[in-house]
Amino acid sequence: MGYSGARGGLEAILAAERLVRDARDHAPAPWASTGQITARFRLAVDRVQGEAGLYHEPTSADAFRQAEGDTLEAAHLVRAHRSTLPRLAVSEPVDPDEMVVLRRIVPAHRTPEGPQLLGRTTDYTGRMLERAEHAPTDERHTRADESAVRRGRGEPERRPTRFSAFLRSQDLLVEHPPPSDDPPFDVTRRPARPPAPRSAVLASMARAETGALVGIWYRSILGPDGDIHEVTLGEVRHGHLPLRVRHPHTGEPVEIGRFRATETEAIEDLDGADEDRTRFDIGYGLCFGHNERKAIAMANLDIACRRFGRTGPLEQLLLLTTDGLDSAGFLEHLKLPHYVTFRSMVERKQAMRTTGGVERQRNAHQHRATDPPGRDCR
Repeated sequence: MGYSGARGGLEAILAAERLVRDARDHAPAPWASTGQITARFRLAVDRVQGEAGLYHEPTSADAFRQAEGDTLEAAHLVRAHRSTLPRLAVSEPVDPDEMVVLRRIVPAHRTPEGPQLLGRTTDYTGRMLERAEHAPTDERHTRADESAVRRGRGEPERRPTRFSAFLRSQDLLVEHPPPSDDPPFDVTRRPARPPAPRSAVLASMARAETGALVGIWYRSILGPDGDIHEVTLGEVRHGHLPLRVRHPHTGEPVEIGRFRATETEAIEDLDGADEDRTRFDIGYGLCFGHNERKAIAMANLDIACRRFGRTGPLEQLLLLTTDGLDSAGFLEHLKLPHYVTFRSMVERKQAMRTTGGVERQRNAHQHRATDPPGRDCR
């Protein structure tokens, strides 16, 4: 691949960067602080955290501001920053049942064991644009007060029993062999290539670009005739999970913080010739922050990989094409100067045209030389 420097060289590149900084830093609107971004653009910040693979709200908020709202570029900035950080410890496995839920819905059952907690969402309201010219002046409302969210709910209701436990008690779930004790595949250290363990596929989906993952999920459930295969969500949760590491002196696990995550269990109706049609299967999705689209797509694709991934291209798509930095990086590089490459292509075309013209003339001459002499009809 041939590259050449942009016309104007380093001076032009620095001037272009100054235009971005000047437009951002001297905008007519007030400067958006890190706290304002984490409070008012929480879903964008959570998406950056998930796609970057680093859970730290202030860092993702700073990247979101620097990228001017481009979540993919912000994730790229955070991943670059992440590569400079020391790896101090490896966290202990966490049991998802420890999640203290802020939101929990069970679309598959009207009255599940435990409450339905709508939490903070606009899923059930009309998409009406609000044209507010003045922001609220009461800063107390810039961030959800978790104590108010939890008010009136006891600890058991914040840790409800899973809907899948009910299905399992009814003998309606396929039982899969327990996973091996091998450590999970670390996609941040080495790339995953098919065939890959389930942990690698799940980890790749957790860091995938949300739109790419949703697109592959939608195509996977879209039948050849355009009909949507039936999809049922068992449960969608958003809440806090503990973060534990082993103490360097005692060797005992200690809780050093908490992080928010979104978790989904999807139910699949088994109908294959070699499948147990009297039972359902469960797919699983878990990602950083509040990103229900990604978690739902993950859970359904987890089942699809189990059922069809080893015999089709799905696993390869998930491992090799959903990382936003990989795909966007290749796309972005097309904007770099390709003068040398394209000039060589033009010269090849011209050479082929010239060679082709000479060859056509030679063939025409040979054709005339082999023709029988014309008969004089006079």
